[in-house]
Amino acid sequence: MSDVKKVVLAYSGGLDTSVILKWLQDVYQCEVVTFTADLGQGEEVEPARKKALALGIKPENIFIEDLREEFVRDYVFPMFRANTIYEGEYLLGTSIARPLIAKRQIEIANQTGADAVSHGATGKGNDQVRFELGYYALKPDVKVIAPWREWDLLSREKLLAYAQKNGIDITMSKTGKSPYSMDANLLHISYEGLMLENPAQEPEDSMWLWSVKPEDAPDQPEYIELTYAKGDIVAIDGKNMSPAEVLTYLNKVGGKHGIGRLDIVENRYVGMKSRGCYETPGGTIMLKAHRAIESITIDKGAAHLKDEIMPKYAELIYNGYWWSMEREMLQALIDHSQSTVNGMVRLKLYKGNVMVVGRESSTDSLFDPMIASFDEDGGAYNQADAHGFIRLNALRLRIAAARKNKA
Repeated sequence: MSDVKKVVLAYSGGLDTSVILKWLQDVYQCEVVTFTADLGQGEEVEPARKKALALGIKPENIFIEDLREEFVRDYVFPMFRANTIYEGEYLLGTSIARPLIAKRQIEIANQTGADAVSHGATGKGNDQVRFELGYYALKPDVKVIAPWREWDLLSREKLLAYAQKNGIDITMSKTGKSPYSMDANLLHISYEGLMLENPAQEPEDSMWLWSVKPEDAPDQPEYIELTYAKGDIVAIDGKNMSPAEVLTYLNKVGGKHGIGRLDIVENRYVGMKSRGCYETPGGTIMLKAHRAIESITIDKGAAHLKDEIMPKYAELIYNGYWWSMEREMLQALIDHSQSTVNGMVRLKLYKGNVMVVGRESSTDSLFDPMIASFDEDGGAYNQADAHGFIRLNALRLRIAAARKNKA
């Protein structure tokens, strides 16, 4: 394994990647560069520097970067322009973070002269695919080290034992048990493992970190107004905000009202079914609001076409094909559709629910109250025209019925 000289590790400072760091040093005997991305996971990332230094990483080989604005602006917002959900429910919080991490790993590898990259994704999950498809799309000749596919530390207990043996500091839960397998960023937090591996068992209340139980949410609803420009939220309640500020605020207000909890069994790209729980308060609000502003600013044909291609677009992101040509083609179509998606949406938040209570666009609304009204419309719509419209569309039904009656 001496052919690897330097490797860039996606390093969180948690159990898995701390063990991986030491393992790379021992097994590959190569120089390790650590990359820690702040994607808004809600935890301090600087402790990762201390842990990396304690494991012998040179200060110049430790990269800790705040990528929150880039994450929301260039990945989350483009995805939400498509109203993206996977298998009808999942808002792709983990999936959409992987392309950015992979991109920065490759950029750091090029900057430091590294010939390999490494990640902490297991051999059973989707993330190994997402990371590595990103690596190869951006640097075709890069070497990839996936420890979970090589070592024999295939349980949390073995990882903890290895960490203890090598003096690796790992933060445990208050109960002293192995923590849930969690992934967090500004879009969501996910939970897997432990009792969640039984899909019949309800998650314990103490597991949820970002939101209150809907029944414990405030008894009074809260109203918010989101302002859109070309499909993206640019202001809340009249206050201009950056992309990361928007999502941070929506997470806070959504969590306060018990919004965004999800418990699903999903079909992983690698073939198995997996039970996961997710908290996506801000994303849940964004999806509801974006569909609302599109309902008055996008033509029927364009809106229906977007709905038809969305499952394919969602599948590409879920499976790790963010950097593929087909995803970029779909993105160009989606982004083109957003030129008229401008205006305001008013929402009512109450005990786990997001309700649209108003939408308007002074420049791009296609809703004409004169035409839609049950009252006189000034001749804009001749109701008598509907007779011929219906007769023409019924022609094939009448022909089929006539044939059936003759039989």
